Order: sequence, then C-alpha cells, then structure tokens
Amino acid sequence: MLTAIIDYESGNLHSAEKAFQKMAAEVGGSVVVTSDPDVVSKADRLVLPGDGAFPACAEALRGSGCFAAMVEAVEERGRPFLGICVGMQLMADEGLEYQQTDGLGWINGTVGRIEPDNASLKVPHMGWNDLVIDTPHPVLEGIETGDHAYFVHSYQMRMHSPEQRLAHVDYGGDVTAIVGTGTRIGLQFHPEKSAATGLRMIANFLRWMP
Repeated sequence: MLTAIIDYESGNLHSAEKAFQKMAAEVGGSVVVTSDPDVVSKADRLVLPGDGAFPACAEALRGSGCFAAMVEAVEERGRPFLGICVGMQLMADEGLEYQQTDGLGWINGTVGRIEPDNASLKVPHMGWNDLVIDTPHPVLEGIETGDHAYFVHSYQMRMHSPEQRLAHVDYGGDVTAIVGTGTRIGLQFHPEKSAATGLRMIANFLRWMP
C-alpha cells in the first residue's frame, strides 16, 4: 500500500514525511513525497499538506502537474485522501483570505479569518488545544474529547454542512478542527507535531479502508 504525500512546493514536508514513514513501518505500507503525477495516480492513498496563504497554495496546487491526477484519483477512483492545515482548507468551497479563491469543493464550507469573542486571544491560533469530537470516524479511533493537537493558523473553515465537521476546538468560540465526507478527511492541525494523538490519527489513516 503506497501513500503519496503531494509536494506542490507549499511548505516543508520533512517532519510530515518522517511521521508518516514512522507509522507506516508499524502498520505496513510505504510512504513517498512526490511531485510526479504518475506516482500520485498509482498511489493507494493521498496526503495534501499546506502552509501559507490559501490563494497561493490554491494557485500552486492547480499549477502543479499533480493536480489533475489527484482529483481523478479522489473523485473518480475513491482513493482515501487526507488534507493537513491549508491542505484541509483547500477542500472547502472557497477561501476568503486576501481575496475570494475557489477551493476543491469537497467540503461544504468557507474559509475565513478566526475572530475570537475574547479580545485577549491572539490570532494566529498557535499552540496546543483540546479536541472536541463531534462525529465518530475510523481515522479518529482511539481519539477522545480532551486529547490535544498542535495548531498554527489564522483562518478556519466555517461549515455550511455541520454533519461534515468531525471535531472542533474552543478558541473564543468554535473553531473547526477536523472535517470529512466519503473517502476524504481533513485536519486543521499538524498531526506530525501533535505527539501521540497525531501519530494515532496517521496510523488510523494508513489503515483506513473506506
């Protein structure tokens, strides 16, 4: 089972690669970071990371050779997909960071700036926060409300279909943490930086057979 972490020049992939390879060694399978559309097309599951601004990441992804292969693999062949950080945000209908930018349209939501109702809370939302599980999911097996994850972001996905939100955190109001539908799941936080909780989710994703 091959997991492809898509490299579209949007962030440092080293820590994610190490975490996925560590868990693949335990649960089976192999992991490769790739910008080769042929590898993406043949992979059994796909991971889309992302750091930076939504418009820049969307432009880089659509301009990459992997974009068409990724969409075909996910939409037509139902390959399991995991979006991380901005990679999760790109799953939305649109992003409003700096300008309106179309997302992939896989999750019914809009990405907008975090606006805490407590003026003492700073944006970006940075550091550890306790997850609140809204909906069970195979990738969340063994994860409970109160388990914590590591966040670094200024924008969040506001859901138009609440059933697609799997978990949130409280940061001066609800902030979407995990989304999912069908064979697609997204994590706003960085699982590779979230200690045992993040590694457990990575292992669950590598085992997931939707």
